[in-house]
Amino acid sequence: MSLKKVAISVGDLNGIGIQLALENHHSVSKIVEPLYCIDKNMLAQAAKKLDLTIPNDFHTLEDISPSFEIEAGKVSQESGAYAYASFVKAVTLAKENKVAAICTLPIHKKAWELAGVNYKGHTDALRDFFKAEAIMMLGCEKMYVALFTEHIPLKEVAESITEKDLTRFLMDFYKTAKPTSTVAVLGLNPHAGDDGVLGDEETMITAAIKNANAELSFNIQNSTSNIFEGPLVPDVAFTPNVRKNYSHYIAMYHDQGLAPLKALYFDEGINVSLNLPILRTSVDHGTAFDIAYKHRKLNALSYLNAIRYIKENL
Repeated sequence: MSLKKVAISVGDLNGIGIQLALENHHSVSKIVEPLYCIDKNMLAQAAKKLDLTIPNDFHTLEDISPSFEIEAGKVSQESGAYAYASFVKAVTLAKENKVAAICTLPIHKKAWELAGVNYKGHTDALRDFFKAEAIMMLGCEKMYVALFTEHIPLKEVAESITEKDLTRFLMDFYKTAKPTSTVAVLGLNPHAGDDGVLGDEETMITAAIKNANAELSFNIQNSTSNIFEGPLVPDVAFTPNVRKNYSHYIAMYHDQGLAPLKALYFDEGINVSLNLPILRTSVDHGTAFDIAYKHRKLNALSYLNAIRYIKENL
């Protein structure tokens, strides 16, 4: 059986992404057929700096973006522009059905900004590219966490929670994540509001959960149980006894969900974009500028898990 072709955007070349790609190509090429969105000149420069040999079957593309001098650990306009161009190329290949999915290596958001890119990250860009409400889900088989709000200031989270928007989010999440067990929905406030004493956003969260469960129960034949439960008290939602009951969580904001996730499963977690017409996964870590090109051994578990997720979900 032939392997599925997957486009891999190389991320910020001043970071560790290209080292991950080179060092793990042999393993990745046993799972999928990788097509790397980097040109031969930039690849050769990176490989030389890393003192790594380029595999013979390391397939690349041409005309990604203007070449530049790689500077390990530096946030630069040039590296940001190249990372964005590599990502756009991967998305274009997926849109044209030339690849089955895309996997993105880490970018630096400030470098994108310096390059004039008006997106805060991959998911933000994908949302605009496809005019779809992309959902950011992170984690591993043991626990996935989806984020209702993502890269916004904490002071804006409460006003962003509405019954209508959260109901739509829950429905979209169910249709694309396809959870096989009950999904935990977190409250926003300490103690999930304590019946309004510590905040009343939980009334909207409760209403959205009821709306989604009612619609899903109507649409799913012979369904009598709820798909979503909550709002759960956030400070106990990730304790061992509670985690026994759930494999998928929905958090109201970034750090509420990702702080416990990364404390538990940082090395193996991945990032998945749901509710899109293409499948996109990514590593769940950054560019690691502090160790880039220092000939350090990298933990590749997140990258390999992102590739494995593609194989398992195509």
